[in-house]
Amino acid sequence: METLAFIHGRIAQTTILFAFAMGAWAAWNYFRKEGVNSNYWGALIIGEILVIGQGVIGLLMVLLGAFPADLMHFLYGVLVALGWPAVYIYTNARATRNEAAIYALVSFFIFGLGIRAMMTGG
Repeated sequence: METLAFIHGRIAQTTILFAFAMGAWAAWNYFRKEGVNSNYWGALIIGEILVIGQGVIGLLMVLLGAFPADLMHFLYGVLVALGWPAVYIYTNARATRNEAAIYALVSFFIFGLGIRAMMTGG
């Protein structure tokens, strides 16, 4: 169990840093008057795989009897996992400058949720 908790924590840190990087990248594109490109899409997929892996490990920990200190941890995890796919659906996969701004905001929001999730995880 201790090993799973360690891995879960390290992936959480990675997710937080990754979300910040994605937000900075999208903001950079926005200020350069560019949209979202294929490199960004690929990175988003990698980020979502990271988040899903984090969720699977967390679910395994719960099944083995390890619960977070605060049940809000589950809400934060679900919101983090749904953030980028929700933007993709909301924007109909458009890749203009406006979508870069939306991805920047949502990525920074995921960054904040990730920090909050670590605070409630225990």
